[in-house]
Amino acid sequence: MNTKPFVLLLVTAFVALLAGCSSPKVQKQPVAVAAVPKKSFKPKYLTRIPVPDIPFSFPGSRTVEDVLRTYGPEAVERLAPHFKRAGVDYPPKELTLLGLKAERRLEVWAPDRRGTNKLIRTYDIQAASGMRGPKLREGDRQVPEGVYKLVMLNPNSDYHLSMKINYPNSFDRFQASMEGRSRLGGDIFIHGKAVSAGCLAMGDLPIEDLFVLVSHVGKENVKVVIAPYDPRERPLGPAAEGMPDWVPELYQTIAYEAGQLQPPPRNQANAETAGSPRRF
Repeated sequence: MNTKPFVLLLVTAFVALLAGCSSPKVQKQPVAVAAVPKKSFKPKYLTRIPVPDIPFSFPGSRTVEDVLRTYGPEAVERLAPHFKRAGVDYPPKELTLLGLKAERRLEVWAPDRRGTNKLIRTYDIQAASGMRGPKLREGDRQVPEGVYKLVMLNPNSDYHLSMKINYPNSFDRFQASMEGRSRLGGDIFIHGKAVSAGCLAMGDLPIEDLFVLVSHVGKENVKVVIAPYDPRERPLGPAAEGMPDWVPELYQTIAYEAGQLQPPPRNQANAETAGSPRRF
């Protein structure tokens, strides 16, 4: 009997078996999932002209710690019920202050543990000079419009207490450079008392609350949005006659930021603020 073909078959099968055992396993490649583009507008913040980080100081012997010792306990006692009703821990991790020029209202918003922005409370703006439109130059007495940060807490303000916003920010500076404008002004504050020349004057008791709250949150965690009027109630229309042609871009950004904050119920806003709205 010729066994040679049979032996050859067995050897071939054995070699194939060894090759199969030694071959690496083929890994399944993950399927690439295309990112879903977001349809909502995302603001484009211009940073081509950076705002210099200048340490601010004002003459006076009182410190922020002095203010917290003097006004802190009562301010927290006033604020605590509002945070409790909103379901937000005190102090929150972040804070948004929404200033509405026409309504003369400042809304305080903070996220709850789920990250949902909640209205904490509202304050009347006691005084705010100027009219609708952004601040363009020194001495125009305009309250700025835009998205800002707080850069300094002043415990020695002539207006009881004050918090400086970073006007002009990078957007303001960029537009000014494109138009050849200089002397943009500055020293724009949220402060006490009831007089204003481009600032938001809140009165003394409200600024104590805000000053203490911002101190506990950290000024670097606070966003300040200032709008000509409430864009959640009616759209920010096209720029009025005489306004720069970049104002619609600015208003689109303001509307986006305000849209992240749900409007308060009318009865709540009316109950927590006093006085009739003033139109610019």
